[in-house]
Amino acid sequence: MTRTRIEGLLAAFPKLMNTGKQHTFVETESVRYVYQPMEKLYMVLITTKNSNILEDLETLRLFSRVIPEYCRALEENEISEHCFDLIFAFDEIVALGYRENVNLAQIRTFTEMDSHEEKVFRAVRETQEREAKAEMRRKAKELQQARRDAERQGKKAPGFGGFGSSAMSGSTAATMITETIVETEKPKVAPAPARPSGPSKALKLGAKGKEVDNFVDKLKSEGENIMTAVGKRSTEVAKVLAPPVNMESVHMKIEEKISLTCGRDGGLQNMELHGMIMLHISDEKFARIRLHVENEDKRGVQLQTHPNVDKKLFTAESQIGLKNPEKSFPINSDVGVLKWRLQTTEESFIPLTINCWPSESGNSCDVNIEYELQEESLELNDVIITIPLPSGVGAPVIGEIDGEYRHDGRRNLLEWCLPVIDAKNKSGSLEFNITGQPNDFFPVHVSFVSKKNYCNIQVTKVTQVDGNSPVRFSTETTFLVDKYEIL
Repeated sequence: MTRTRIEGLLAAFPKLMNTGKQHTFVETESVRYVYQPMEKLYMVLITTKNSNILEDLETLRLFSRVIPEYCRALEENEISEHCFDLIFAFDEIVALGYRENVNLAQIRTFTEMDSHEEKVFRAVRETQEREAKAEMRRKAKELQQARRDAERQGKKAPGFGGFGSSAMSGSTAATMITETIVETEKPKVAPAPARPSGPSKALKLGAKGKEVDNFVDKLKSEGENIMTAVGKRSTEVAKVLAPPVNMESVHMKIEEKISLTCGRDGGLQNMELHGMIMLHISDEKFARIRLHVENEDKRGVQLQTHPNVDKKLFTAESQIGLKNPEKSFPINSDVGVLKWRLQTTEESFIPLTINCWPSESGNSCDVNIEYELQEESLELNDVIITIPLPSGVGAPVIGEIDGEYRHDGRRNLLEWCLPVIDAKNKSGSLEFNITGQPNDFFPVHVSFVSKKNYCNIQVTKVTQVDGNSPVRFSTETTFLVDKYEIL
C-alpha cells in the first residue's frame, strides 16, 4: 500500500463513524475499519473485507493493551513521546500484514531484546578480566619478593627479559607491573594535545559555549521561554529546603499521624491517631508565655500535657503554661507541650472510606474501586491509592477514572493519583480489567497529606505571663498517614 492510500483511508475514518450505533466497525466497498475508543483517542485497525473479524478484534484488543505498557496517560503528547517504542511493539504483533501468535509478556521480552547468550558472554569476559588482574598482582608480588631477597643477599636482582635485546632488572619490572595494575584501576585522563604555533581553523573548546549562548539569545528574541537545567535544579532544591513562609518568634507545629486497618467487606478493625503540639521559641523575650488551646473534638480524644505544664491551669482554663510561672520555655528547640490519642473501632470515624469490588469475568477480573470522604472538614492532598496487581499479566485496561493513574510494572502496582479530595470532590471511582482473581487486589494502601488536622484542636491565642499582653505566633499543621490499608 502506498502512503497516500493509507492517509486517504485514515482521513475517511472520522467521516464514516456513527456514534449512534452499538458496534465498533465500519465497512466500505474495499476495506473494513475495526476500532476501539481509548479515552480521547481511538485505536483503529484497517483490514480487507474478507479477513476474519474475530481475529481482527483479538488483534485490536492486544494493540490496546500494549499502549498502557509504555504510556502513563492515554493522551496525544504521551503517544507521540513513546511512538518508537509503540512501533517496535506493534511490529511484534503484526508481520507482513498477518498477526503473530504472541502475548503481552512475549512482546515485552522481544522489545527488551534480552539475550541469554549476551549475558553469558559478558559474565565470561568479566571473569577473565578479574583472573588476568589477579595473575598480574601475583606475578608482581613474586618479582618484588625476589628483588628483596636479592638485595638482602647482596646479589644482582634476577632479570626480566623479553623487551628487545636488553633485559630489565627485577626491581624495574616489578614496579612497572604494579604501576600498570594501579593505573588500570584509575580513571583515564586524556593528555592535552600539543597545540601548533601557527593559526588553526580547528574546533575550539570555548567556541561551543558561545555558539549555544548565541542560539539561546536568538530563541529568546523570537519569544521562546528558555529555562536552563541548572536554574531548574536550584529552584527545586530551594523549594525543598525553604523554611515555612511565615515563621514568627513563637512558632507551633501541630502534627497528627493516623494508623488505620479496614476489612474489604466493610468494618473498621482498628484506628489509632496520635497528635502533638510542638512549641519553638526563637526570641528570649517571648519565653514566658501561655498558649490558649481550643478543643472542639467530640470523639472522646485523650489529652496529655508535658510534666512541666500546669495541669490544673489546662483543665480549668484550657491554657498551657509552666507550673512555675517564673521559669521560661527553652529557646531554639522544639518542645512537645501537649499530645493526644484517639483509638476506636467506630466505623463512622473513618476519614476516607475505600470500597474495592473485584468481580470475576472468565479468566479476567473487572475491578471497581471508589473513595468517599466522610470527614468533610478535611482537605486531603496528594492522595495515592495503591492497588496490587497479579504478576506477569501486563498492564490493566482502564475504563472510567476520576483523576490519573500510574502503572508500575516492576512492582506490579496500580497507583490511583488524586491531587485533592475535599467537600467539593468528596467521591470518585476507578474501573479497570486485568487477568487475575479477587484476592490479587488486596491489601489496598492509601497515603495522603493534609494541612488541616483530624481532631479539631488548635491554638487560638498566645499571651505573655506578665501583663497578659498578646504575642504574635505562627502555626504549621500537618495530618499524615502512618498506615492506611484495606485488607
